[in-house]
Amino acid sequence: MAEQVYTVRAVAKGVDQTPRKVSLVASLVRNRTVADALVILEHVPKRAALPVKKVIESARANATNNHGLDAKSLQITTLSVTTGPRLRRFKPASRGRALPFEKKTSHILVEVSGVEKPKKKPAAKPAADKKEEK
Repeated sequence: MAEQVYTVRAVAKGVDQTPRKVSLVASLVRNRTVADALVILEHVPKRAALPVKKVIESARANATNNHGLDAKSLQITTLSVTTGPRLRRFKPASRGRALPFEKKTSHILVEVSGVEKPKKKPAAKPAADKKEEK
């Protein structure tokens, strides 16, 4: 009988970086194992590597602690970066003008899939020894 594969998600919303910059880092680790992805992100010299790494670690923790999946079998199935809300701001310019700009944010979604940890059989209870009274 084949083992059933389960999928677990984790989401980071409102990351204060542009989706384009975060997507560059996300594309490096897409469709890899979780262990490989974390090693790669450890060595990527971009600011966007930290939030992506945190979301992957969160998905791994959700899978192992909440759903009982084996940490060694976890594979990243989905890693998507979408646009979040934009904050409209103004920068002062010469002659009393105000130039508008937007602070862009991102949402990062990670789905990992893996197999369930094998259940340990409970230990057999030893036969109750009768205590001798003195």
